[in-house]
Amino acid sequence: MKKLIRKSAIFLALFLFMFGWVIKSNVQAATPIEMYDNVWRLINTKYVDQTNNEQDWNKWRHKYDNVIKTDEDAYVAIDTMVASLNDPYTKFLNPKEFQEETSSIKGSLKGIGIQIGVKDGKLMVIAPIEDTPAEKAGLQADDEILAINGKSTKGITVDKAADQIRGEEGTQVTLLIKRKGVDEPKSYTITRAEIEVKSVTQKVPTGMVIPEDICYIRLSSFISRNASKEVADIINANVNKKAFILDLRSNPGGLLSNAIYISDMFLDGGSIVSTVDRDGYKETQKASRGVLTTKPLVVMLNKGSASASEIFSGAMKDNKRAVLVGTQSFGKGLVQEINKLPNSSGVNITIQKYLTPSGTDIHKKGITPDIVVDLTDEQVKNKDDAQLKKAIEVAHDLEKGNYVVSK
Repeated sequence: MKKLIRKSAIFLALFLFMFGWVIKSNVQAATPIEMYDNVWRLINTKYVDQTNNEQDWNKWRHKYDNVIKTDEDAYVAIDTMVASLNDPYTKFLNPKEFQEETSSIKGSLKGIGIQIGVKDGKLMVIAPIEDTPAEKAGLQADDEILAINGKSTKGITVDKAADQIRGEEGTQVTLLIKRKGVDEPKSYTITRAEIEVKSVTQKVPTGMVIPEDICYIRLSSFISRNASKEVADIINANVNKKAFILDLRSNPGGLLSNAIYISDMFLDGGSIVSTVDRDGYKETQKASRGVLTTKPLVVMLNKGSASASEIFSGAMKDNKRAVLVGTQSFGKGLVQEINKLPNSSGVNITIQKYLTPSGTDIHKKGITPDIVVDLTDEQVKNKDDAQLKKAIEVAHDLEKGNYVVSK
């Protein structure tokens, strides 16, 4: 595999569960005012929008010189400055939040097990994590969170929502949920727990049976550093299978390096993803010559598939390597960098946007599957996975040569 790529895509989520990271420790500061100034300079030189939300960024540099005396003062000042960018993905993390963020990469979180984000001004569930209190309670991708413990979420930021939803293991949180197609909102009271993030599994959805000649892989997140190795191990253990199904439904993303590594397992050359920075500089990551398998591949998507999931899916689709089955993906096409600050705090900065190999910007648009298959509420209730059934059908057609991925 190629050298670890230190660029990544991100979508903010509960527990500050990121969809990808670049972690840097190049910020040095000895005082609170210097920490504030360092954040100002980082945004001034790295933020993807050179207009900084169409404002004079210089006005912020010395705005709080006579106010900042302690680290806590600096935190408030930095929060205020960063909020002026109106970018939910660029944010300051105090030491507690930064520690929680770091923990999510290690695969251990505390909460109810959902990824959240703000979309069109609404606090949304991006996806529940598999086998967590949130999933067991019945929360679904694209649910709107109207209130947390009785408090309206109107105008709330992701980090503020995460603060309200987080809590000690064994305690409860109540979410008021509005679901598309359902007239009345519904309250869900969920008990918090320690969440083990399981990225890769071959566990088949309840009620479904995978034919013996097909290898089914469920990748629920790209967040774990072990995800690419775990996928490779499964592929290598199933070399005799005739086709593969990679299920990325409700996968909110993770490390860009994982998306690139896993794409490389299926591509014999070709582009995987391109990133474009504030100066318009474009950098393209290409697949190496050599693959783990050339067997037919079906990729499954839904509205909860975001960021790194879309990078992988875009690479497979644009290179005509796989057939995509399911529904439109989420549409998260921005890249963040995490800068580690002194005293264990940090700041996430949107530094790039990414494009699929064909040059498509999918931000706020998503990726359209080759074969669109919706799941009705009745099918979900009855464990009738029409999307997986179609994926199995397509996999068999591919292995028999009855379905050809168009060139």
